[in-house]
Amino acid sequence: MDFLFTAFAIGALGSFHCIGMCGPIALALPIHKNTNSRRLIGSLLYNTGRISTYALIGALFGLLGQSFVMAGFQQSVSVGLGILVILSVALPAAFIHKLSPNHLISKGISQVKMRMQKLFAKRSYSSTFLIGSLNGLLPCGLVYLGIAGATAMGNPAEGAAYMLLFGLGTWPVMLLIGFFGQWISLGIRNKIRAAMPIMIVAMGVIFILRGLSLDIPFASPNISAEQHAGIEMCH
Repeated sequence: MDFLFTAFAIGALGSFHCIGMCGPIALALPIHKNTNSRRLIGSLLYNTGRISTYALIGALFGLLGQSFVMAGFQQSVSVGLGILVILSVALPAAFIHKLSPNHLISKGISQVKMRMQKLFAKRSYSSTFLIGSLNGLLPCGLVYLGIAGATAMGNPAEGAAYMLLFGLGTWPVMLLIGFFGQWISLGIRNKIRAAMPIMIVAMGVIFILRGLSLDIPFASPNISAEQHAGIEMCH
């Protein structure tokens, strides 16, 4: 359970990255120019939709992680994810771009964006919720970091909880963007983006420590002991 608390921390610390990435979408919501109360409700619905999608994604990747647990690879997967997270910062972006199976992914992203554009034309609470839900599917390095954590959890329920807490961590900043985003300068956004690689590398190290199972509270819990305790509870 200690690892779940890191999900909220990732979301809270990384949410400043959202200012540059998701901020323009939050500012362009159909309810942006309405009264403060309607803007608040719309912002809550938008973020609820976004976090709901995160939780669903977490459940799916938690299910994937469960297959690794059943095969006895949970620790190896955690270490491998940590290494990949660090490499995502260390390797040149052009090289990473070549490794990506772009065609199908980019086609799917285009479909999501087209659907979002149509929803922006509707000034309703339901469309605002759906915009948030679709926004949760757009590519984002911070979300990928959350997905890596959800996979490492090793079961659908904890994977969903991980991404839910991750999303809740981003919530305060995203709500503030809806009201004060226009006063956040480009210089501040650039500084936030520059700090992101440091946090990503730190989380990669945490994944590796978790996989090594060094029996260090919070940082590297004994995974074998946790699994044994879970089995005992089932009996």
